[in-house]
Amino acid sequence: MKPEQTIPDTDPTAVSRKKDHIELAFQSQVAGFSLDKRFLYEPALAAHPLPGSLPTLDFLGKTLRTPVWVSSMTGGTGLARTINQNLARACAEFGMGMGLGSCRQLLHSDEYLLDFDVRDLIGPDLPLYANLGIAQLEDLLERKQLNTIANLLRRLRADGLMVHLNPLQEAMQPEGDFFKRPAIDTIAELVANADFPVIVKEVGQGMGPATMRALLQLPLAAIEFAAAGGTNFAKLELLRSSPEKQLIFQKLALVGHTAEEMVEQANRLHTDLGEKVRVPNLIISGGVQDFMDGYYLIKKSKFPAVYGQASGFLKHAREDYESLRRYVSAQVRGLELANAFLTVAAGT
Repeated sequence: MKPEQTIPDTDPTAVSRKKDHIELAFQSQVAGFSLDKRFLYEPALAAHPLPGSLPTLDFLGKTLRTPVWVSSMTGGTGLARTINQNLARACAEFGMGMGLGSCRQLLHSDEYLLDFDVRDLIGPDLPLYANLGIAQLEDLLERKQLNTIANLLRRLRADGLMVHLNPLQEAMQPEGDFFKRPAIDTIAELVANADFPVIVKEVGQGMGPATMRALLQLPLAAIEFAAAGGTNFAKLELLRSSPEKQLIFQKLALVGHTAEEMVEQANRLHTDLGEKVRVPNLIISGGVQDFMDGYYLIKKSKFPAVYGQASGFLKHAREDYESLRRYVSAQVRGLELANAFLTVAAGT
């Protein structure tokens, strides 16, 4: 009589896993009030997504494999080159777009060019934008030196220019610049005369509906929110000033608009303005902590949108590339799972 054949164990971890389940069961209970009500969870309508399965997105004339924009970070400091190079490598590996930190130091000198020169790392197929402030643009336009910006873009091999809109930051900064005219006039003159794409962004407090309305009617490549909830550069500069100035102006640094409020503003303006809207894309940033926030906001937007996430990227970009790579890979996997199993709940 032949001995019975045993079926090979295809789950060698079963015993230890069940033991874990018993030990962790009580720690794993989730109270109803702590559920994320922004989403509906649909577990039966998709298989587990394969890595790299996010739908591609046409953005700024190029194709992104991940709907994430690496928001403007830094330049001209000791760590700047390491940070920018690590970020550019991550963009290339995961198919994200990138905006550089302020390139003011490069307007008339190449001393810090290598801190910003990341085109070879990011590659030719992904968007890379330089960055200048309204004050620099106002000065260059007054001097009729728009060619200086075009030259900057050529040296960086950048696709276009991001303009940071920062009147409160400059007002709070001890050595801040003075705007001679409304920023919207400077931006309008720039786009009327430039032969390169322009993105406008705030620097940590967002924009109200009147500003958004005016910007949406200009032929910009995109608007980046840089809303309240992330780094507030007006507050940052105020902290660099005297105690007396901090006491007087501390409440002024607390005004602003969140990214979710700005998505709602943009959606209303999308309807109200109709064909007057000339801006095709949004970059939703400011207080976006992770892929859950980002996924929610881009799905809520009526505009084609990506999201920017600065603090998490910056924290890991300061270390070795592998640390940043692990972080970005986890965020992308989270997006893939969200895209497969979550939809945005109506009314949120």
